[in-house]
Amino acid sequence: MTQKYDSQQTWQWNLEHAPALAAAADLTAVPGAWSWCGIPVDSPLGIPAGPLLDSRWLLHYANLGFDILVYKTVRSTERDCYPLPNLVPVQTGSLSDAGERLSATEQMNGSWAVSFGMPSQSPDAWRKDVQFAREELPPGKVLVVSVVGTQDESVTDPDASLQQLADDFAVCAKWAVESGAHGVEANFSCPNVSTADGQLFQQPEAAGFVARRIRDSIGDTPLVLKVGRVATANDATELQNHVAPFVNGLAMTNSIAAKVVADDGQLMFDGQPRGICGDATRTASVAQTIMCQQALAASGYELDLIGVGGISTADHVREYLAAGATSVALATAAMVDPEVGLQIRTQL
Repeated sequence: MTQKYDSQQTWQWNLEHAPALAAAADLTAVPGAWSWCGIPVDSPLGIPAGPLLDSRWLLHYANLGFDILVYKTVRSTERDCYPLPNLVPVQTGSLSDAGERLSATEQMNGSWAVSFGMPSQSPDAWRKDVQFAREELPPGKVLVVSVVGTQDESVTDPDASLQQLADDFAVCAKWAVESGAHGVEANFSCPNVSTADGQLFQQPEAAGFVARRIRDSIGDTPLVLKVGRVATANDATELQNHVAPFVNGLAMTNSIAAKVVADDGQLMFDGQPRGICGDATRTASVAQTIMCQQALAASGYELDLIGVGGISTADHVREYLAAGATSVALATAAMVDPEVGLQIRTQL
């Protein structure tokens, strides 16, 4: 049986018990010409940062049909994961906006609440591991490293705080490129943390400032921003106007935040919202892809759009591609069934 992430164990345990490296399976060719930010790849199928804890997890999924591999979000300093539970199945239909209350359930029905808090290995560890991943990655695949800046909460002046955050993002991005990343994904959206490093996409002017700083640090290396739920065309246009001059693409939608109610009626996670990932987000995420594609067409900017949210079948992939995405990324479905990429390749 193909190894998958054990949601009953900690993030650290899953990191330490990663799959052993194995020979790659014969992969079904996917007709068409595919690329990630100008880099040719064998298919539009990707894995976002969440499931790829280290090089062993990354190469594991590369062998299972995925060609755009995004290394788990890293920081300039080591950070522990939030305590268990980190993945809580929820009962819900389609979500469109943040702020709902959802009931936890024991049975996984396609969607779950995610609560990791963007942990990170130490820079010495992840930089060496990224280098190994690049050396071992087969041709036709691309290695992307997800980075996030870490807010220094002792800096209280808003301008100085933003400068510090931008500098930290830039350092992580530079280290990722020096370690061998083909490209960088800057995480501007994580609803599981309360500091500005988690919700930067909601502040377009600040997002543009940080994106420029990252661009200055990595030269021509492709740069994608991971963003969350953008509800209106005006919001999409404003964000794109500030960041498009410095980036090659946008990955969306990270998740949609909601509060989770336990069986006893009490709010989980100390009453704080958590990102809902999986099937519940697909309708809103496809709509956001369409909206952002229309905004790009009106502005004249050319960016890759990476479709993320609720993908588990070839039809879902086609839906995102028809909406304007140039590639897609699966997390929830791939964590539940690691062989879903092989199945989708055959269907495509």
